[in-house]
This record gives sequence, C-alpha cells and structure tokens, in this order.
Amino acid sequence: MPAKKVLVVSGKRKTAVARAVVKPGVGRVRINMTPVEIFEPEIAREKIMEPLLQVGEDIWKQLDMDVKTSGGGYMGQAEAARMAVANALLKWTKSSHVRTVFTEYDRTMIAGDSRRKEPKKFGGPGARAKEQKSYR
Repeated sequence: MPAKKVLVVSGKRKTAVARAVVKPGVGRVRINMTPVEIFEPEIAREKIMEPLLQVGEDIWKQLDMDVKTSGGGYMGQAEAARMAVANALLKWTKSSHVRTVFTEYDRTMIAGDSRRKEPKKFGGPGARAKEQKSYR
C-alpha cells in the first residue's frame, strides 16, 4: 500500500499560531472546521483567501487543507492562517514561480512579520505613556 502524501505547515503572527494539514483532495479549505467560503468576519476571510487567489485555482483545487488556529485575536489568527496556507502551497508545488508571485504580492505571506509588542515600563499604563503631572 503506497504512503499518502500529507504535509503539515505552520504560520505565526504576533501570538497567534496556525497549523495547516495539506493532503490531496478536491479543493476543500477549512479554518477551525469552518469552510473558508463562509468564514466570518469577511475581512479575515479575504486575508486567508489571498494566497489561494494568487496561486490560481488549478493548483489549490487539487488539495484539501485543514487549518487550526489558536491564540491572539481574529485578525492575527487570519494572518497566521494565511501564512500557513501560503507556505503549504509553496512546499507542495516546490515551484520558484509561486514563490516569486507571493513575494511580489506581499512578502509577509512567506517570511512573516517580526514586530512584537513593546514591553511596558514603570511610571505609566503602557510602554511609552506616562502618568501626567502638573506643577501649577
């Protein structure tokens, strides 16, 4: 019996983590067991669909993707899922053309965004904000 080809890829954004499991199929893409076509909110759905639209239907309609996300907010999860989907497509196709398409459109699909929250300091409610004072 031949071994089935299955690929597991992860993506991160801030504190959100997404894990994509890719296998041959009919083009089913699910985010946390919800089909991507009915995923809410709409802006997050558009973000997740970007790599699929860039690569073209002929490639991703042959695959089934199950993406599980956790941590962070809904937009961080959406960007982590987008990164996981893009990297899964890259690894599945092994195509340099797909890589150039993704990098020209948006490099954060592959490389990710290294920005993190600045640590809070003493003397105020946040990293830079300080308690106000008045001398007069």
